[in-house]
Amino acid sequence: MRKSWYAVLLFISIISCKEEKPIGWIDNERITHREAKDWLSLGGDHMMQHYSPLNQITKENVSELGYAWEYDASTIIGNVPRGLEATPIVVDGIMYTSGAWGAVYALDAKTGKQLWIYKPEVDASYGRRACCDVVNRGVAVWEGKVYVGTLDGYLVCLNGENGSVLWSKDTFTDRTKAYTITSPPQVAGSIVMIGNSGGEYGVRGYVTAYDLKTGEEKWRFWIVPGDPANGYESVEMEMAAKTWDPKSHWPSGMGGTAWGESAYDPELNLLYVGTGNSTPYPIWFRSPAGGDNLFLSSILAINPDNGKLVWHYQTTPGEIWDYTATQNIVLADVDIDAKPRKVLMMAPKNGFFYVLDRATGELISAEKYTKVNWASHVDLKTGRPMLTENGQWYKDKPRLVVPYLGGGHVWQPMSFNPTTGLVYIPERAVPQVFKTYETYKWLPDVDNTNLDYSNMYKFKKNVADQITSAEDTLRSESLLAWNPVTQKVAWKFPDGGPDGGTMSTPDLVFQGTRTGYFNVHDAKTGEKLKSIFTGNGIMAGPTTYSIDGEQYVAVMAGYGGAETYAYLPDGIIFQYENKTRIIAFKLGGGETPLPPKQKKIETPAPPDTKIETELLAKGSTLYEFYCITCHGNFGDNHLSQHPDLSKLTTAKHMVFNDIVLKGILSQNGMANFSNSLSEEDAEAIHQYLLKQQAESYKKEQAVNR
Repeated sequence: MRKSWYAVLLFISIISCKEEKPIGWIDNERITHREAKDWLSLGGDHMMQHYSPLNQITKENVSELGYAWEYDASTIIGNVPRGLEATPIVVDGIMYTSGAWGAVYALDAKTGKQLWIYKPEVDASYGRRACCDVVNRGVAVWEGKVYVGTLDGYLVCLNGENGSVLWSKDTFTDRTKAYTITSPPQVAGSIVMIGNSGGEYGVRGYVTAYDLKTGEEKWRFWIVPGDPANGYESVEMEMAAKTWDPKSHWPSGMGGTAWGESAYDPELNLLYVGTGNSTPYPIWFRSPAGGDNLFLSSILAINPDNGKLVWHYQTTPGEIWDYTATQNIVLADVDIDAKPRKVLMMAPKNGFFYVLDRATGELISAEKYTKVNWASHVDLKTGRPMLTENGQWYKDKPRLVVPYLGGGHVWQPMSFNPTTGLVYIPERAVPQVFKTYETYKWLPDVDNTNLDYSNMYKFKKNVADQITSAEDTLRSESLLAWNPVTQKVAWKFPDGGPDGGTMSTPDLVFQGTRTGYFNVHDAKTGEKLKSIFTGNGIMAGPTTYSIDGEQYVAVMAGYGGAETYAYLPDGIIFQYENKTRIIAFKLGGGETPLPPKQKKIETPAPPDTKIETELLAKGSTLYEFYCITCHGNFGDNHLSQHPDLSKLTTAKHMVFNDIVLKGILSQNGMANFSNSLSEEDAEAIHQYLLKQQAESYKKEQAVNR
């Protein structure tokens, strides 16, 4: 009798242990059958729709939405505010998300109280290699562990309860190349996959899978081939190589990096990865004979068990415009032609909205979701875009092309609402002059696209003969509601802007803007129902969750990314300090606190130094090539959060060459340029800056008199 009671107690004990899961427990069963209260992946669940069925906040009461709490997610390295681009994950009342450099925050999602923070020991010199700032696009949470990629290339596995490091793996194959990581990890079956960035800087893209528990490398999938003389790593690369000129400029690496949100279908056991652009952009320099150049700008379906390719679809064969296919992937089950279809949807940069069968890769439909002039349509039989005159090579003459290199939709996540059947896209239609330099030379750690950026918007100078009306050179931005079944616009809100990702609930759409607002729209009509002024430029996609029966909406607020270096004049960044933070809202909440207002920085008196005029022309050229991307122009035209170099202190002037060539500020994110610049080069730049400072100081003094 006693033995039977012991057996019962042992059984109860075993059952209890099984039910006690670690903090941050997410598994395949839970993410597939998500409770509405949680937000378990960047896109909510495995479908990556950026949708929640929570409906406490409705059209009728959204006017009562207000501030609940905030958390300071300021940069952990240096003193430059950095952009926030991740969508927070919330499980059992705990929020997990990432910030600049690969920092990770675990918060009480009801109060914003910090539970723990992971500050990676990042080599800040990698900031020089980041084309689009030192941002991070999110974490993966699985079975009590949190996975994050750091800017300098490590995939780190953290304990979800306390943030301690369980394992860390160097994902880079060659640290002499300008690889970085800004992409989020993706769990698929028993592995976690991570991609990388650096396509503009001359790297060869790949994704790598690691064992979830041990960090053991399981497989690596190269996205573009290397030099055929060195052989091929896989049958996929041998196949891809047939679409490249054997005499391609292989030292350029060829790009194809995977830096966006991926997706995983557990039922089909397929991992979906979007791939990026090449280096250089002009195909006549990288692959002179042309070719499709697989697997650039492609969607890949990979078996996560062995890393083998199941199917692929290339959105832009022979890509020359930076039309990446790294935009977020959405999975959905929809009826098309009265038949249920398991589909994959993407609105890549090239301006076409793609609906594919996610089991086979079959193209179901592709239509323009924004203004497009480089192609007339996509041939549904071949899957290929049909090029127009504007889509021809810009080798012999500049071309007026829309969308521009930023695309019709960039990384900011679109969302799909299964209730309305609509996709909500941060859309933009921006024309650009595509103009290349006559020659190409690969250089380390710098932009190797070989585009003449100085002529991007000089339409009359370069493409006057291609302009048929004023509309050809107009830019527009919108929050776009798109029907993926009919492939038509449902509604369009004109000042939605491209900056904020979207999230939807049954009857609402949420989006932040660079102008400092967090907006809520009617999901069916687009009517703006609520607008909360935050004083922050917002780029990230929001999240929503419920605790103790109360629904919250949260978003990471703080401007940066590619726009760090080219702030648009209407950005709120010119009025308020770029206070990077996580803000949560709820019904009955209060007024959102605003960041401090921007203070004008006066130009210091320049050192009493004779300017060597013979170096000025060289200094101007070098500044535009090496410096302007981060530091921007000067004075009133300074559109960057990085320091205005016409306002250097005397102390900085005294060590200028040491900053540039010896990297004495590298741990603040200012790497040395000794592999690119000589002492004479550095001095030429310094002389140019001295002249700019002298002129700025003179103007300010005249005004102040």
